[in-house]
Amino acid sequence: MRSVGRRTSIEIETTGPFAYAIPQMSLKKQTWGEAAATGTYDRLPISDLLLDSANPRLAEYGITDSASQFDLLKTLWVEMAVEEVAASIAHSGFFEHEPLFVEKTSSGKYVVIEGNRRLAAVKLLVDADLRNKLRATDLPRITQEQAAALADLPVIVTSRREVWRYLGFKHVNGPATWGSYAKAQYIAFVHNNYHVPLEDIAAQIGDYNATVERMYRGLMIVEQAEEARVFNRADVSKSRFHFNYIYTGMDYPGIRRFLSLGNKAASSSRPVPVSKVKNLGELLTWLYGSKKRSKKSLIKSQNPDLRDLDSVLLTDDGVKALRDGLPLSVARDISLGDERIFKQSLREAKLAMQRALGTMTTGYEPSETENLVLAQDLESLARDLVDGMVQKKNKGERVARKTARINA
Repeated sequence: MRSVGRRTSIEIETTGPFAYAIPQMSLKKQTWGEAAATGTYDRLPISDLLLDSANPRLAEYGITDSASQFDLLKTLWVEMAVEEVAASIAHSGFFEHEPLFVEKTSSGKYVVIEGNRRLAAVKLLVDADLRNKLRATDLPRITQEQAAALADLPVIVTSRREVWRYLGFKHVNGPATWGSYAKAQYIAFVHNNYHVPLEDIAAQIGDYNATVERMYRGLMIVEQAEEARVFNRADVSKSRFHFNYIYTGMDYPGIRRFLSLGNKAASSSRPVPVSKVKNLGELLTWLYGSKKRSKKSLIKSQNPDLRDLDSVLLTDDGVKALRDGLPLSVARDISLGDERIFKQSLREAKLAMQRALGTMTTGYEPSETENLVLAQDLESLARDLVDGMVQKKNKGERVARKTARINA
């Protein structure tokens, strides 16, 4: 392998990989594992370093393989607190003992597998035009000497296949944890491309096997819907894709019933039966909305809306209400039925009255007559409710006695 630039050796001060180190010079060629252990890194000019469109963190913001480098930089700047990293580098420099992990591309450039925020920070610090385009005008200014020191950066040239265990340990349950969507992207990439069993991935990254299976299944449900063209992540009505809606909801009884999800679907790349793919498209539209069809997500807040949606999907009447375009709250009432709504309303009213009574001494101001009128309205409603219930009860008892006499 040819040299890819200056090489810096780091003499390890403590044992173990990725330990703290002190720069020294060497030209010894090594694998990425040896480089990490001995601290010997290549250096590459930042013009040869590319941000990674396959970064699991970026997927929830609609980033695809076709995203430009500027799109990637903009997303990192807006969503990933790059300004904090830039401030640290401007003050202390780029830490030589934390190299970027890069993979060579067919174009001869190198895509950064690990360290995208740091690369984004450096690019913004040294390029005034980029700062102006992103309106990143509050970043610290660096001197020409500092910019020259950032012209090339320490790297370990490797591949995704070679470092998946390290990335999983660091970002799934390690010191720089990803969100559930990024974790699912990583798990699916390793399982589908390198054919590593899910239980082995769980063991390597130190997570529960059931958690890894759920993350994988959630992402496969989404990808199955996209392949069937009943859903598109780029079309969601919200500013980002909230993977936790499907990742959490797929184990709820109503959603499982609606999609006919079986227990054997955990490791399947096609968890939803073909006969339920249309239902899958409907569910994801209710969860995420559709900009093209001017449909908003029914989930304003995961709690309680996701549970409410699940309860609606347990009944055919509730599903029909959603298909008719009724609001989630109305569909929920329809799915509950009048008897359950009546009982639930009584319980909620009782709790509310108890709270009001408990705070009356300190919360009621006698000069505010509006509150007294409201309480009197409640008293009148309570009397009407009790009278109606008593009349219905008495009528039922008379009918029961009459029926008993006839049958005697």
